[in-house]
Amino acid sequence: MSAQVSPAYRELHSGTYQAMLLAKKAGTYVLLVLASVLVLFPLLFAFSLALQGETIAPTLLPDVSKLDFSVFAQAFSKEKHLGRWILNSFVVSVAVTLGQLLTSVLAAYALSHLRFPAKPVFFFVFLGPLMIPWESTIIPNYLAITSWGWKDTYQGLIAPFLASGFGIFLLRQYFLTIPHELYEAAVIDGCGRTRYLWSILVPLSRPALGTLAVYAFLNTWNQYYWPLLVTDSTEWRTTQVGIAVFRSSEIAVYNLQMAATLIVLLPTFILLILGQRQLVRGLTEGALKG
Repeated sequence: MSAQVSPAYRELHSGTYQAMLLAKKAGTYVLLVLASVLVLFPLLFAFSLALQGETIAPTLLPDVSKLDFSVFAQAFSKEKHLGRWILNSFVVSVAVTLGQLLTSVLAAYALSHLRFPAKPVFFFVFLGPLMIPWESTIIPNYLAITSWGWKDTYQGLIAPFLASGFGIFLLRQYFLTIPHELYEAAVIDGCGRTRYLWSILVPLSRPALGTLAVYAFLNTWNQYYWPLLVTDSTEWRTTQVGIAVFRSSEIAVYNLQMAATLIVLLPTFILLILGQRQLVRGLTEGALKG
């Protein structure tokens, strides 16, 4: 016969268990806050330096009474090409993103839904760029762009990146997770392959498309080496190349350096915050089928 547990004993141990859960949750939040502070520290320190005014001895925290928010306007007036560099990066990043979305959708649809000879061979050919270091393709791409007269042009900055092996692989894997019965039902209702792709498959694949769009935009915006090679004129530089030159020319003006860096960082920071959910969702949902 089992011993009877008194209500007082049960209440005492229930309170202890609740206290342990509360302590565990509090410890988790403390660790998360510390990790967030460590990750955000470079950004916060850059913002602190930008607001300290012209000084050769910056401190960790700015003097609240001497905050200078006009430094961001001064960065544009000090470097007259900063606005053009941001425009160049925006145009190139948007064009590359749209190009990768279009080419990846078409290639992934063919590899996941169409039947044609040597389809596995084509799939591995498309995966080739993922296995080949980008540095090994710089010289052929540079020679091609130079021979076409595309230096200091948007097409020279955009053309080598209009297709992505990563994007094709990501969308193919995601397309395979969509039931084939949906296509059969669409065909019965008189839907052709093209209409099925753009009216049904693409709208259902928004998480994967959002993931690819965020990845392509951020990767293009942060490019440094390729724009450095194909742009000789100052006005055709992108943000990463231009900001590096700006920092080297303003060696001791820390506030202008940090202000310009934060201005360049802002679009990618906003995009990453807005697209974080789609980024995680697209990468996880497309990893179920091979």
